[in-house]
Amino acid sequence: MQIKDILAEIERFAPLPYQESYDNCGVQVGDVTLPATGALLTLDVTEAVLDEAIASGCNLVVAHHPLIFSGLKSITGRNYVERTLLKAIRHNIVVYAAHTNLDNMQAGVNRKIAERLGLQERRILAPVKESLYKLYTYVPESHAEALQAALFAAGAGSIGEYSECSFAVPGSGTFRPSILSNPVIGIAGGARETVAEQKLEVMVPKHLKARVLSVLKEHHPYEEVAYELIALENENQTIGAGMTGRLEVPMTPADFLRFVKEQMQTGCIRYTTPHTDLIRTVAVCGGAGSFLLRQALAVGADAFITGDYKYHQFFDAAGRIMIADIGHYESEQFTIEIFSEILKEKFPNFALLFTKTNTNPVNYYF
Repeated sequence: MQIKDILAEIERFAPLPYQESYDNCGVQVGDVTLPATGALLTLDVTEAVLDEAIASGCNLVVAHHPLIFSGLKSITGRNYVERTLLKAIRHNIVVYAAHTNLDNMQAGVNRKIAERLGLQERRILAPVKESLYKLYTYVPESHAEALQAALFAAGAGSIGEYSECSFAVPGSGTFRPSILSNPVIGIAGGARETVAEQKLEVMVPKHLKARVLSVLKEHHPYEEVAYELIALENENQTIGAGMTGRLEVPMTPADFLRFVKEQMQTGCIRYTTPHTDLIRTVAVCGGAGSFLLRQALAVGADAFITGDYKYHQFFDAAGRIMIADIGHYESEQFTIEIFSEILKEKFPNFALLFTKTNTNPVNYYF
């Protein structure tokens, strides 16, 4: 088994097209065609993490945060990023990152936070737009079912928790084959044909567009396939930033903060004055989530759990919501469990190790 086989499974769960424009997810360094000897799962990539990988016999490090965020003009070892890259190259270690693409998955980073807080009725806080297409095609009734099955197998026709969704309308199609054609129905240079067809409609996520169109052309009986692919403005309810849900039992703000501190294993919480006697609806965002405050207010959240809030941003609560900053590292520290869940199901006998290195650069004095 090659390293690229491991990474393909991660990207099947969190496709790279769903990373944010500023991000740098994917392979950071290394030869993915090497046989995989083991994977070390971590939040950040540091020299200490690579030392741990080397000692453990792992030639793959899977991280949440990319090691390389901006362009490098030279690699001389003058900072920790360059030193880490040099060490990875010397020891033939592949470094891979799944960052905002994993954040934006319904079963990704924010789902892990929501699970630890026991949130019910969970849904994406800020669903993405312009990530869905509608495919229309016209197929003879005799071939409609087989083509439909092939499109479903390629990933078309999924809407939220439902798969194999489609709509078909019967009608009549006409065409006249030229002398140079190779028609399935009729003869080259013959008369106009009228065929009982179905207009088939299916949804296609953007990361599967090329694959679905390839399958369409492969399995469609016609020499020339008539189809339309239209970009939709619909929100994709399974892709996006943050998550919201409801506590099974409402809590007082003091009890809620105590509960969050315990469940998220954080040393401290910076928070704004509660505006309500009971916390019911909660919004969460792993990492730096201040950009989602407007969405948290829009869903009526009583509390917003995230990290990296700046002093002046706390004023934006304005007595409408309790912002609770638990720390960047603390909000994402359980992300490596997601990598393990993804890979163990597909590769149950592959060596997966959780890092023992605490990569949090922030210390707290109590």
